Amino acid sequence: MTRPHPPSTRSVRSQSAHPRRVYAPGAGRSVSRLLADFGHTLPAAPPASEVGREGRMFNPFPARGAMRSGRGWAAASAPVSTWRMTSDQAPVCWPFIAAPGLPPSGAQMGVDLLSGGSFYADPLGWVLNDHVPVTNPNMFVFGKPGRGKSATVKAFLLRMMDFGYRALILGDPKDEYEPLCRAFGVEPFTIGPGLNVRINPLAFGPLADGWDTLSAGEARSRAAVVFGRWLTLVRGLVGSQRLGEHRVPFGPSDEVVVQTALADLTGYNHAATRMTETTIPQLWRLLDNPTPQLVRDCRYATERQFLDETRLLRDSLGQLVSGALAGLFDGPTAIAVDWQAPIQSLSLSRLEPLGDEAVGIALLCLNSWGRGIRETAAPGDVRIVVRDESWKQLRLGVEAVKSFDADLRLSRSTGDIQIAVGHKPSDPLSAGDTGSQAVAIAKDLLHLADITVLHGQDAAVAEDLDRLLGLGPIAQQLVTGWAMQGKGRALWGVGDQLYKVQTILHPLEHALTYTNDALQHA
Repeated sequence: MTRPHPPSTRSVRSQSAHPRRVYAPGAGRSVSRLLADFGHTLPAAPPASEVGREGRMFNPFPARGAMRSGRGWAAASAPVSTWRMTSDQAPVCWPFIAAPGLPPSGAQMGVDLLSGGSFYADPLGWVLNDHVPVTNPNMFVFGKPGRGKSATVKAFLLRMMDFGYRALILGDPKDEYEPLCRAFGVEPFTIGPGLNVRINPLAFGPLADGWDTLSAGEARSRAAVVFGRWLTLVRGLVGSQRLGEHRVPFGPSDEVVVQTALADLTGYNHAATRMTETTIPQLWRLLDNPTPQLVRDCRYATERQFLDETRLLRDSLGQLVSGALAGLFDGPTAIAVDWQAPIQSLSLSRLEPLGDEAVGIALLCLNSWGRGIRETAAPGDVRIVVRDESWKQLRLGVEAVKSFDADLRLSRSTGDIQIAVGHKPSDPLSAGDTGSQAVAIAKDLLHLADITVLHGQDAAVAEDLDRLLGLGPIAQQLVTGWAMQGKGRALWGVGDQLYKVQTILHPLEHALTYTNDALQHA
């Protein structure tokens, strides 16, 4: 019996329900074939479009041009250079790039020509806004005469009055603010020889109110403020006098003598409940005829030693009493200031014949008096304090510069906006010789104002703009070029941001801000 052969492998595989596909060596399955083996079918691809490729709008062109006649072919390509520029230079190439816009609050001054929008000035609002690089509201306004700096300041005063601000002109050497005062029905005070207007720079001001109700600690604190202000004034007045080519020194011993004498004259040394107002002539007379108690309090052995050691101090005060201060600042204040009026001005034009030094001393006294008036300003009683021709005060020596420095630092405690008006940024450098302490302090004054308004200047001032204010060449050209081509043009520096502004005046404002009346009548 023949034994049957076992079925072959091929016959077993052919009997399988799902026959296995065999692929050629090296050939794999595609994704569609793999899915088809498991019963999944992919949708068929759409038929290829018969539309051809869209043609080019521009035919390719060689970088060096077509090598044919009249095609501008170049044998070599132009070299490529790399340029770097700062943000203040970028608007030259891209005129629509400008500094970040300021919030639309405060006085609308004109047009920001870099952005094309309106420019608003709000110094206190800028200080309170963390997005604006301003830490104090003080302003320095510089410009060549006739370039519109006075008109810009007056327009700023007018427009800020709508927001509750009041203006105080601490010394108007050229009577520029008289039309503005009379427009509001306010008559400016005129200070000059032979006139009845007197200002006592040693007035207590509001700090004398309610002295009898103060505790011992509060009285000492208030006295420190008052005597500190008076010492700053006397130091500046004495330092304004000359001893040959040098200023009269005011040392620590002089400070002790003056403070002790003032405390004696006001009754503070005697624990008086009401302080007595004193004047500079009374101070001079007491030092010239000292009491035994004053000699002992100042730690001098004899009256003769006291007189010998204080001779320079007494002679300087005596010269002021009989000279620059005579009839002006040598008596009790003889004016009644309406502090609720929108503007108050103190005219100094009658002092012009006496020279710049007399005007500077008057500005020094007025600034001290104004600082005393504003020491206890009520919340919300904000003022714009204008200090015109401030360079005349700075020329009185280092002590006068320190007094002006104290005035500017007052702005953060009272909320006032201090505006110093001058001709050139280098005006503060006239405070003394190159490298002197007065010049060093005067340079720092420029940093006490985060807002600078630069009207047109001559090209010779360009170096000062770079050295003192750090302006680049583009900003210098704006001040010495563009700003000189029209009135009211100015480069506003708000912190480290620059704005190219054209001030625009209403027709009614032209009459109030016009300063060429004398030239026109001539």
